[in-house]
Amino acid sequence: MEQKQYWLPHDVWASLELAGVEYLLSHDGNMPVSCIKDKFICLLFSAKWCKPCNCFMGKLLDLYKTVNSTSPACNLEILFVSLDHNESSFLDHFKEMPWLAVPFDQKIIRKLRFTFHVEQIPSLIPLVLVDGNVLVEEDAVRLVESYGVDAFPFGMKRRKELEATDETKRQGGKLEELIGCKDRNYLISNDDSKLPIPDLVGKTIGLYFGAHWCPPSRAFTKLLIETYNELENSEIGSFKIVFISMDRDENEFMASLKEMPWLAIPYSDKSRHDLSRIFNIKWIPSLIILGANGEMISRDGRTMIARYGSLAFPFTEKRSKEVERMLEEDGERLARLVSDPRHEHLLKLDMARNYVCDVCQCTGRFWVFSCSQCDFDLHPSCHRER
Repeated sequence: MEQKQYWLPHDVWASLELAGVEYLLSHDGNMPVSCIKDKFICLLFSAKWCKPCNCFMGKLLDLYKTVNSTSPACNLEILFVSLDHNESSFLDHFKEMPWLAVPFDQKIIRKLRFTFHVEQIPSLIPLVLVDGNVLVEEDAVRLVESYGVDAFPFGMKRRKELEATDETKRQGGKLEELIGCKDRNYLISNDDSKLPIPDLVGKTIGLYFGAHWCPPSRAFTKLLIETYNELENSEIGSFKIVFISMDRDENEFMASLKEMPWLAIPYSDKSRHDLSRIFNIKWIPSLIILGANGEMISRDGRTMIARYGSLAFPFTEKRSKEVERMLEEDGERLARLVSDPRHEHLLKLDMARNYVCDVCQCTGRFWVFSCSQCDFDLHPSCHRER
C-alpha cells in the first residue's frame, strides 16, 4: 500500500543506525553506513519467496542501471532489506542485485519495517535528505511498475507530473504524441508497410487492445474485421484501427497482426504499455474510440460494435441512443408472432447479434423471427404469410 510523505527528525544514516545497522553489505564486502552519504537512497523491502517481488525486480534492475549509466550525478543507491525466511534465501536473493543490502538480522528488519510503515512487499521507499532531516516519500513500487525509468526521481511530485502528462494525452489533440514516440512517427501493417501517423489526423480511430492467446480477443477480432470492412467499403465515414498488442512475445504478435487488415504499433515499442496505462486497460479485448480531434469519446467500443456493428459509427453515446431508438421503431412495425409456409412452427420476434437466415442463407443482425422448438431463423424481409 502506498504511503504518503512524512518526516523523520534525522538524516538517512542516523535512521539506519537507530535501527541497529552498523554496516552495509556489498558484493565486495562490508561497507560503512557513511558510504551512502550524498546519494539518493531507496529502501527495498523484498523476499525471494515473494512472486510479486521477483516480477518487480526486473523493472527495478533496468531502472537502476539506466539511471546510473545515463545520469551518474543522480547517485541512485538502493538498500535491500530482506524479508526472507533465512539467511540462505537472503543471500540467494541478494546475489541478483547490484546494489547494497542491510545485514540479515530479524531485530533490525523489524525496526526498519516499523519505522517506514511497511505493510506489504515489494516496497520501495525513497528517502530524501532536506535540511538535515529525512523526507520519506510514498512507496514507489506502483510508480516504477507503471512508468519504468520515467518514474525517477521517485516521489509524490514526480507521480503528479507523470499523471498530468497522461491526462493531457487522454484529452487528445496530439495524436503523434499519443500513439507515436521520439523515434517513431509511423504505424505498421501486416504487409510490412508503414503509414505516417499524421495521415490519421481527423479520422475516427479505434485503439484495439488484444492478444492472440486470448480466445475472447480472437472472437472479437472477427467481428471487428466485419465492421471495419463494412465501413471501408461505405461512404459513412473514415474509421481506422490501431492494434496495441498484449501478446506475450513477438511471434504471437505477428500471428495476431497477420489476421488484421489494419495498423499496429510495433511490438518492441514501449508506447504499447504506456497506452495500456493511460487508458487504464484492465482486461482484453478492449476498444478505445478516439474522435476526429483525438479526444477519447468512448471506453467501450467493444460493446457498441458487438451490439450494433457499423451502424454505431462514429461510436458516440449519442449515436448509440439513435441506433437503439431506430431498432425499437423497426421492431414496433413487426408482428410479435408469425407463421411462414416454409416452417411448421410459429416464429417469435427476437433480437440477435448475428444469425444466418435459413431461407436466404445470408447473415442477419438485430431483428429475427426464431423458432422456440427448433433451430430455425428467418430474416424479417424473407418472411411471407401462409
